[in-house]
Amino acid sequence: MYTSYFGFKENPFNLTPDPRYLFLSPHHKEALDHLLYGINERKGFIAITGGIGTGKTTLCRALLGQLDDSIKSALILNSFITEKELLETINQEFGIDLDTEASTKKQYIDRLNQFLLKTFSLGGNAVLLIDEAQNLSHTVLEQIRMLSNLETEKEKLIQIVLVGQSELKEVLTSSSLRQLNERINVRYELSPLDRKDVQGYVEHRLVVGGGRGNLKFTDGALKAIYESSQGNPRRINTICDRALLAAYARDEFTISKGTVSKAIKDIMGDGASETRIMDWPRKSVKLTTAFMLLLIILAGLSGWAYRGHILNIFSPKEEVSVPIRNVKEKISVPIRKRQTASLFLDEKSSLAGLFRLCREKTGRNNYTTDNVHLVLFSFDTKIENHGMFKKPFRVLLDRFGSSQSPKSLSTDMASNPTSSIRYLLIREVTADGAIAVDAEGNGRLVTRDFLQIHWGQKVSWVYPYENRNVDLVKGMRGQGVLKVQKTLKKIEYPVEITGIYDDSTFRNIMKFQAYFGLKPDGIVGPQTKALLYQMSD
Repeated sequence: MYTSYFGFKENPFNLTPDPRYLFLSPHHKEALDHLLYGINERKGFIAITGGIGTGKTTLCRALLGQLDDSIKSALILNSFITEKELLETINQEFGIDLDTEASTKKQYIDRLNQFLLKTFSLGGNAVLLIDEAQNLSHTVLEQIRMLSNLETEKEKLIQIVLVGQSELKEVLTSSSLRQLNERINVRYELSPLDRKDVQGYVEHRLVVGGGRGNLKFTDGALKAIYESSQGNPRRINTICDRALLAAYARDEFTISKGTVSKAIKDIMGDGASETRIMDWPRKSVKLTTAFMLLLIILAGLSGWAYRGHILNIFSPKEEVSVPIRNVKEKISVPIRKRQTASLFLDEKSSLAGLFRLCREKTGRNNYTTDNVHLVLFSFDTKIENHGMFKKPFRVLLDRFGSSQSPKSLSTDMASNPTSSIRYLLIREVTADGAIAVDAEGNGRLVTRDFLQIHWGQKVSWVYPYENRNVDLVKGMRGQGVLKVQKTLKKIEYPVEITGIYDDSTFRNIMKFQAYFGLKPDGIVGPQTKALLYQMSD
């Protein structure tokens, strides 16, 4: 209903496991790395577990898209099957021809073994992914264990990935499955999103859905989404979908905390309020108990403070008068040196500074005309690429990288522990580093080594998005194509500046997209345009 109204190509918060919408949070990236490691190193068994709605199925589908062409794959989605049905489905998924003679388990296994040996002899690999594996019966799981016996003297012929809810761990620990459990060499428990990742997750889905950048979730809305969903992607999708519907009804393009709260209430229904009412007596008891303990502690502390007076009541001593000298002492008050403003900015100040630098760079204060809107574009890239950036940007600090944070960073974090997320705001890149902007708006030169220590890969900048913009595809011509070609030429891609989207431009755009981790489809859409904008003079 609201899709065309907000300018989306599709509903960005569908619950289907579309791999294009996979948001690689630190947890999801680590899970994907475990999967790729287990498959490429031929570890045999891999187990990925996690709660309902944490994105396990989407992760599996994304994994299949990243496998090399030499790796054959089979995906099993129906886990309520018998041993024979499992073997038949595996053969079908691998594309193994089954004639009428193949009707027993042994025949299915023999055909599978022939296929695996042939694949291995050609230098390939085979992967079997089983989703919702917690529903598999013990006999089927034991049959899967037997499949791992299909191996050479040195290598496993098939890599088996068991994906399931957290209960799968309990299933595998049963005594009857001890042999299978001991063969699992790679395991990972997929956690929900952290608070700081919710914003990135929502923005990612808006971009993939074809958003124009004119729809925004406020900080309060994102906080409410996290508190209700606890970082569960499926719940986030449900809440955001309902919130967009409410915003559509109100003709709003800014999703506020109130809109999200109403969406949550609509989803949960009256049961939410009843639960809160039922929880109140338990909360009251806890509060009363805590209050009584606090009074006891205060009473004890008060008694200790006046212990001298109390002891004197039971064992009085003679008072001794001590003459008091009337001496005037000079008290030296240390003069505090003015501290240098911090380079490590919080979300609010770094964002405000970024928009200010954008206006200074372009010389424009008003972007509300001509259907142009300033939008924030976020992108993951290595520090090696920062020398190509021509516009102001901010980079998320890497507090937990391989390099230890310097003392200045630790001190700055300790002075404001309420927010551990910090950014470096870069005004411009220099030959030896960059000019960063501190909390007072002053530019300070930082070295490349300084950037290397703190670089967290997530980079953001402000991009003037035009509502009239259309994606540039092969065969088009005009000023938009001309601008793209000039930028590509500037960053040393071999294109001719003709204003025509020809084969050469198409191939070089694909190379550009692939290098920077974008989908190499040769279409100059919002993401590619934003990245080219950052690299243009």
